[in-house]
Amino acid sequence: MAKSPRRARKKKDAPAPKPKAPMNRVFAHVRRFVIRGTLALIPIALPAFAVYLLYGFIDRRLLVLVEKTFGLSFPGMGIVLLLVILYLCGLIVSNFFGRQLLEGIESLTERIPIINTAYRIGKQLSGTLSLPEKQIFRRPILVPYAAPDTWQVGFVTGSVLSEKDGEELLKVYVPTPPNPTSGFVYFMREADTRDPGWTVEEAMQCILSGGLIGPDKIA
Repeated sequence: MAKSPRRARKKKDAPAPKPKAPMNRVFAHVRRFVIRGTLALIPIALPAFAVYLLYGFIDRRLLVLVEKTFGLSFPGMGIVLLLVILYLCGLIVSNFFGRQLLEGIESLTERIPIINTAYRIGKQLSGTLSLPEKQIFRRPILVPYAAPDTWQVGFVTGSVLSEKDGEELLKVYVPTPPNPTSGFVYFMREADTRDPGWTVEEAMQCILSGGLIGPDKIA
């Protein structure tokens, strides 16, 4: 059955979809950058919160104890005690008995449902912040992924000579977002990789944020 001209005209003259309201664009813009800012501050906020709790404990309890025992009280004494305690903790965890103590605490926290998740996140962030990436990672590159024309971020850590054909292969570490302390090591030709034109810091930002933060262009 042929369509009537009136129906055809109505379908042809259908109104175009309305553009998003300005307020919706503003809210979307603010929400996007609020999420980016939150992800960027997480590695800083957790250690800062731990130091804040430790300083609160020192300021409320240890300062009173020191004042009563030794009669000492001067401006900034809480900061001095905080640095001394952090220094002593660093000494303790740097020897065999300190590492055994940390392993015992870790095995204990693994059995507590909520605490084990928080401890695991804190440990991953601590390991990430302690990585000397400027010494380990020479430069970031893009390496092929499983699907065609798709790439993943990797870091060149060195080179190795292939005795079979005398070709030099790159040693490439490909971290798994958002935890760069775990990943894979590949040996591949330079010709099979792509230079994104990024710095090590820019590539690390991209990995830690799951791609939300990082360069806007690829060379």
